Amino acid sequence: MRMRFIELSVGAFMVLGIIALVLMAFRVSGLSLQDNGDTYTVKARFENLGGLTERAKVSMAGVTIGRVSKIYLDHEWYAAVVEMEINKSMSTISVDSSAAILTAGLLGEKYIGISVGAEDENLKHGDWIEDTQSAIVLEELIGRFLFSKAEE
Repeated sequence: MRMRFIELSVGAFMVLGIIALVLMAFRVSGLSLQDNGDTYTVKARFENLGGLTERAKVSMAGVTIGRVSKIYLDHEWYAAVVEMEINKSMSTISVDSSAAILTAGLLGEKYIGISVGAEDENLKHGDWIEDTQSAIVLEELIGRFLFSKAEE
């Protein structure tokens, strides 16, 4: 009887461990089982994404307000277009706001940070954020530093 109880408790512990690993994988990958609710789409052009991916977070003042829904190349401008799904609760983002690709930590994940402007008019579904700042790529900075030292 005691041996049976130990086997059942070890089995239950293993099942709970597997469930915890699956939930952690969902959390880390940015996937979610819940519906994000009402959102609206805004777009922005960037010269260099620096590793930004779909489902990356969009934040304002450190608070997540949306997700990157689609990334594609604009063949007219030869720049990357990022479509962002912003929560409807954040419908007061002004049209002169700026978007920058930022890094969480030194070598962490890429995300989009939005800084609010001062205009009275707000972004609507399908609008473009004109003021953008591309990602800072560490390899490019190192290359510039090395070539500037070689020229001296």
